[in-house]
Amino acid sequence: MNRDKIAEMLDPILSQIEKRSAVADTFVDKETYRLYLTTFWANLVMDPEEAELTETDLETAHSVINEIANEILGESEAITESFRFIASRSGETAMNKAKLSKSHKDLLTYFSSMILDPDGHRKWMSELRDR
Repeated sequence: MNRDKIAEMLDPILSQIEKRSAVADTFVDKETYRLYLTTFWANLVMDPEEAELTETDLETAHSVINEIANEILGESEAITESFRFIASRSGETAMNKAKLSKSHKDLLTYFSSMILDPDGHRKWMSELRDR
């Protein structure tokens, strides 16, 4: 699928993420935005067909999401930086404040591990399988 079509398909979701993260008309709570963004990305990767995308569309979707999120967060690699936030003490605090369920927190932590340290993640998963 071409980039414009993917951007068009993702726009309503990304607009909702921004709207739900708004504290005032002109202010977005960046922590809340990061929670929504990482949750969206994790779900998109797990089931791209739900958003009418294919696995091969994910790279383009990643680029589109980063561009839009960059406007809000000021980070060119907004998805990666949002997962870096999730893996931090501040991210843990934000997840607790948002009252995310344990499984939701585990999902975001799992994806943080995959994105931020893919080699370490593979080693960790291998150790888990060996047990």
